[in-house]
Amino acid sequence: MKKNFAIIGLGRFGGSICRTLIEAGQEVLVMDKSEERVNEYMNIATHAVMANAQDEATLKSLGIRNFDHVIVAIGEDIQASILVTLMAKELGVPFITAKAQNEYHARVLEKIGADKVVHPERDMGKRIAHHLVSKNILDYLELSDEFSLAEIRVTNKKFCQKSLLTLNFRQKFNVTVVAIRRGKNELIVSPSASEIVLIEDCLLVVGSTDCVRNLDDKLGST
Repeated sequence: MKKNFAIIGLGRFGGSICRTLIEAGQEVLVMDKSEERVNEYMNIATHAVMANAQDEATLKSLGIRNFDHVIVAIGEDIQASILVTLMAKELGVPFITAKAQNEYHARVLEKIGADKVVHPERDMGKRIAHHLVSKNILDYLELSDEFSLAEIRVTNKKFCQKSLLTLNFRQKFNVTVVAIRRGKNELIVSPSASEIVLIEDCLLVVGSTDCVRNLDDKLGST
């Protein structure tokens, strides 16, 4: 379903969201006070506007309340991020995602009404760290303080040429296999119990962080 998005701030984070949403066929307005950044996205976004988002009159004139989702992607200026989030909320935006620089910033954003707060630098740092310490974890996403999703490559032959039913990851390792990535182009979503695991398959698993780490150790053993 097509939605209307407004992205305030065109740094790497905001720009990446813009490109991804446009590729997904969504309507996207982008706003930044930098003429250079706005010009860069003039032919990418649905609409690109050079403006100061801290001006409430500007937000009103753009009809910010009519957007389904506003992403406050302002970079280093925490004060501006807080002010814009607050104004967008007061103007009636139904859903706001805001980028936080640190935990204090995140708590303030949540208190003033941000529906979702993201920590792109922190989360990316964790993903890279997990990749560095394990040659088998290809991607990692912390879902909460206790649960994680990871893409783990199978290099242990003991797990190969066996069905998911036989391997029984849920009972033996307390994780759920939600998908199997095979080669460059094949993705098996919600694989059946009869699906056979092959060497170099990548399992997308969900479970407690400790259980995911334990499975990583097993799948990478020889």
